[in-house]
Amino acid sequence: QLQASGGGLVQAGGSLRLSCVFSGRTSSNYAVGWFRQAPGKERELAAAIGRNAGSTTYADSVKGRFTISRDNAKNTVYLQMNSLKPEDTAVYYCAATRWGVDNCNLHGMEYWGKGTQVTVSS
Repeated sequence: QLQASGGGLVQAGGSLRLSCVFSGRTSSNYAVGWFRQAPGKERELAAAIGRNAGSTTYADSVKGRFTISRDNAKNTVYLQMNSLKPEDTAVYYCAATRWGVDNCNLHGMEYWGKGTQVTVSS
């Protein structure tokens, strides 16, 4: 199972760090993606990281502001979000796949966690 946490309400320009904890599985066996879904919009990939953190990818909308990282000793993947904007408001989900970062898309993920709400006020 995957458990996402760390969401909340923050003002524009602020920061949050999301955590995705693996339980019952070894995180180092999986590439992980952070997805987000805003009201009325499709779920989209925000960032993804390979099994050994050797590769990462970011949506253009978050490049330079978000950083994905992982600590396999803690079975945890993080998403550091800085310079948050109101348009970052969404439910954020973490998901995992045994394949690589290139497979981190809506249809390529094998396991999904429940979302955590991020709300950015203007």
